[in-house]
Amino acid sequence: MAKESFSLKKLMPSSKAGMFLKGLGNILLLFIVIGLIVRILFLFNSQTATSFTMLEQLEIFGLGMINDVAMAIILNVFLWLSLIGVGERKYKFPFGYFILGFFILSWIYLTFTNTVFHEYNKSLARILKYLALYKSISFGLRLFIPSIRQKWSYISYVVLIFVYVLAMLTNAVSEYFFWDEFGLRYNFIAVDYLVYTHEVIGNILESYSIIPLLLVLITVAAVITFFMVRKDSVFFRETVSFKTKASVSIAYLVLVGGSMWLVNATKYFQNNQDVFLNELQANGIFKFYEAFKSSALDYDTFYLTLGIHDVKSFIKGRYNCEEGADSYPITYMQPEVHKNIVLITVESLSADFLAHFGNTDHLTPRLDSLIQHSLVFNNLYATGNRTVRGLEALTLSLPPSPGESIIKRPDNSNLFSVGKVLKEKGYTVQYIYGGDSYFDNMGTFFSGNGYEIIDSKDIDKKKITYQNVWGVCDEDLYTKALEVFDDNEKLNKPFFSHLMTVSNHRPFTYPSGKVSISPETKTRSGAVEYTDYAIGDFIERAKSLSWFENTIFIVVADHCASSAGKVELPLDKYHIPALIYAPGFVEPQEVNTRVSQIDIMPTVLGMLNLNYESQFYGMDIFHNVNYNPRAFIATYQDLGYWSGDILTVLSPVKRNRQFQIIQNGFMFEEIPLKTEHEESLDDAISYYQSLELKEWEE
Repeated sequence: MAKESFSLKKLMPSSKAGMFLKGLGNILLLFIVIGLIVRILFLFNSQTATSFTMLEQLEIFGLGMINDVAMAIILNVFLWLSLIGVGERKYKFPFGYFILGFFILSWIYLTFTNTVFHEYNKSLARILKYLALYKSISFGLRLFIPSIRQKWSYISYVVLIFVYVLAMLTNAVSEYFFWDEFGLRYNFIAVDYLVYTHEVIGNILESYSIIPLLLVLITVAAVITFFMVRKDSVFFRETVSFKTKASVSIAYLVLVGGSMWLVNATKYFQNNQDVFLNELQANGIFKFYEAFKSSALDYDTFYLTLGIHDVKSFIKGRYNCEEGADSYPITYMQPEVHKNIVLITVESLSADFLAHFGNTDHLTPRLDSLIQHSLVFNNLYATGNRTVRGLEALTLSLPPSPGESIIKRPDNSNLFSVGKVLKEKGYTVQYIYGGDSYFDNMGTFFSGNGYEIIDSKDIDKKKITYQNVWGVCDEDLYTKALEVFDDNEKLNKPFFSHLMTVSNHRPFTYPSGKVSISPETKTRSGAVEYTDYAIGDFIERAKSLSWFENTIFIVVADHCASSAGKVELPLDKYHIPALIYAPGFVEPQEVNTRVSQIDIMPTVLGMLNLNYESQFYGMDIFHNVNYNPRAFIATYQDLGYWSGDILTVLSPVKRNRQFQIIQNGFMFEEIPLKTEHEESLDDAISYYQSLELKEWEE
């Protein structure tokens, strides 16, 4: 008798269990290869402003591969479900009719009712609706036409593998673009993007050659899928017994449990001082999951705390609150001046774009000229790295809270705000935005706090000269604002108008022929130059109008263009410009004192000698004797307090780190402290913990 040769195929069961094992192995291998390529690309990306030792590179790629393998096993859940879902029993009476009824009712529910999915994300609701429709049709066909079941199962399997491969490739490209923009793996920004899919998808379409890229991805995914499944039809010639399903399921679920433990355990190695080292070894999908899970962070649960009495005593002492009061008086000896106030919040305008702060590219000639006639803050720091953080700081004058901005939280109406103070002084109060105020919950927040909302929907389409997915160009925004201000003047009362621009945002497109850099380049430099042009043009147009001399203009950035750095809170990435311009009223000068974004509007109110009962954390830096130069800077989970030369950073899991800051111009070195600076730590905790207290009184 001839001796039978060894064959690996003989060890592989000719069933869908074998299909699952082979599919799992293929997806694991592809996940590892893609993860390796992505990490190499990240290493050489311009955002990765650091270098690594050989040991650190081993940590990046070694732990990175472990994280990728663990995530690949977890994400194979759909392949596992395809295994346990096969079989003839589900088609037998009455089970088949129950299942078909479930799919049909799900489609009806998702199509004709306002579900929780519609409230969270309309695109997700649409996807689920079509998925339910597909399942209704596909299951119905298989239920009533048994002869197509085997072939249908094989085609479904091929499609599933193709979707897996395409999703992995698309995620890799998406991660690269995200890193190129922010210098980080997915974080809460990516989570936000799920909610505002219209703006985000439009931004992507206008920023990149997305159609050719998608065609390439689909082609590559199809080729990879072909080689992965070309010999897999053999697995569909046999049914899968319950025993096989159970044994494979138990083994897989054990692997999933181990993988979930592993991806959490490797977080222990992501506590290095170098942020890039932490990010590079992490898995992007797991980082997205963590950001989604922690978008709301309760301070008392996650951060260091002090006794409530100590916190309240600190706040009362810092702001001179009287016993039993939840506010403190702001009074001036001089009479109040009710000038109009125009607050322009500029999208993503880093201080280092301006020649005044050392830039040599001549991007902002109009702002640099305006600075010569304005009060300019040389040492001002944004509270965060999102527009909503800047709006929160300028409107509510509060330090940043962990998790979501107050602007995006529920129950955020009737708060103590700049608008409230000015409305009580007889001002018309408005928020004017170049885009749709639905975005980032702006409309709900500002209208709920007494502001009249004027956004892109209120601009006559015939007067729009240019717009992209984010809204109208800045010139069109300012044109609308000038019309509104002319109407305001007819009311014979002062007005406070808060403007928010959009042009200095990716895709960096703007009208042609305005600045030296063509909009076809779609570069940040071009958008900055256009933003500067539009501000200068607005001021020049305003000078000819009757209300100009009775108006004070504030120009301030919402945040910097990039927040990426080697440390969690790179101070240079929070340094923003701000100026106050009011010829004949505000004398030109440079303020070198360290100032927080939350201090801008209380300082403006102080220039007008407005008396009010305040609940602001920000202070009038010129007149408040309690003012202590400090800055509040934060991500969605790291809360920074910079006072003196000490930066204290509070983080979840009740951690804190402190750094000595060595400043050279507008560059900073953060040296970890070996000995805890207790006073700075207690002050930081008191400020941030007190935000969660409803009242200051005992």
